[in-house]
Amino acid sequence: MTSAATLPRSVTVRVPAKVNLELRVGPRRADGFHALSTIYMAVGLFDEVTVAPSAEWEVTISGPYAEQVPTDATNLAVVAARTLAEEVGVHEPVSLRIHKEIPVAGGMAGGSADAAAALVACDHLWSSGMAREELVQLAAGLGSDVPFALSGGIAMGSGRGEALAPVLARGTFHWVFAVSQTGLSTPAVYAECDRLRSNAPIAAPEPSSQMMTALRSGDAEAVGRALSNDLQDAAVSLQPGLRDVLDAGLEFGALGGIVSGSGPTVAFLTASPEMALDLCVSLTASGVAGEVRRAKAPVHGAQVIPGPSRV
Repeated sequence: MTSAATLPRSVTVRVPAKVNLELRVGPRRADGFHALSTIYMAVGLFDEVTVAPSAEWEVTISGPYAEQVPTDATNLAVVAARTLAEEVGVHEPVSLRIHKEIPVAGGMAGGSADAAAALVACDHLWSSGMAREELVQLAAGLGSDVPFALSGGIAMGSGRGEALAPVLARGTFHWVFAVSQTGLSTPAVYAECDRLRSNAPIAAPEPSSQMMTALRSGDAEAVGRALSNDLQDAAVSLQPGLRDVLDAGLEFGALGGIVSGSGPTVAFLTASPEMALDLCVSLTASGVAGEVRRAKAPVHGAQVIPGPSRV
């Protein structure tokens, strides 16, 4: 590590949300997690995390979802920063400032994204010199989606989602997200999925050839047809109004619609930026979606950005 005199005063990292193009849920494992096969895509909705030396550990939140994010030691970005500090032998606290643009408890991995951003920011702040593989290993210990937030792009996740492999894909995709005003607990959605399945035998999950072929060709229509999520029925069971949102988006011309991850955000794939804008207008005018967001994808994972942060 470099001397204190050469360390930067603060570091800001921008990190994206994710959508699961495909989420196949296998049987519950011995550790309590479910075996997963998923295809992640990083989308252009971003949080920013700024870290700076401080007299004590602290976190402050800004942005439209600030009131929904904890500001104590349970905040996953704080956990990530302290985990890295212990790993590299840093004993000085930092302050974390998080600007939230990713919906909270919406199935878009906002908390995991902030944890990934905190790892990258602190690694740079402290000039830790950690190998990428070491940072990914720390990320996997923090949560299933944290490693993907580091890498971004498009990737296949296995295990509990933390084991990543690159996916060959081409093209740019245009998304519309209908954001629910009420979040869903990920453990509650998995529990409801288990309840709905009852005691039916569940096969080990594998990626579908339809989705992989669609991504390789860059065919947005084919990707829209291949969207699938084994947690969707559980999310709809817990929030029945999600069915109205899904039906409306498809009626208004989306190529495909899916509950993102454990929900309740609903993601719609469209054919173009113009179609995405039209869909936003239609969903809002119909009254089925109180908040809509547009984003293109794929985008890079957590990255240090130059200049002053917005917070």
